[in-house]
Amino acid sequence: MSKSPITCHVLDSSLGKPAQDVQVTLQVFHHLSNNASVCEPLAESRTNSDGRCMDLWPEATETQSKEERSKLETGKLYKVVFQTKEYFEKTGRKCFYPWVEITFEVENPSEHYHIPLLISPYSFTTYRGS
Repeated sequence: MSKSPITCHVLDSSLGKPAQDVQVTLQVFHHLSNNASVCEPLAESRTNSDGRCMDLWPEATETQSKEERSKLETGKLYKVVFQTKEYFEKTGRKCFYPWVEITFEVENPSEHYHIPLLISPYSFTTYRGS
């Protein structure tokens, strides 16, 4: 597999430039038996100089290969968390949202899921990319 089945692109719309070095975490949502739920971190990465994060997938474990760990599951909820406060502080700006969480459901695990995020210190916008 050449890239993660989930990728993202962060653009700083207040500067009109890619948001470089934003910490990004991929999580998977689990329902627990006692009506509780938890999000398990799967992978972490940072956006590159173009604001893209193409390697957001779990590392291999002793029991599963990288390809097995990165397979999406139909009906599962996944969450991508962007650490925006850290990014804005590095650029000498304050922000209202310390992080942005985008939760989505996988309908077709054979599809690629690309999540663009447009950020500014006091707003954000996202959509399903291609």
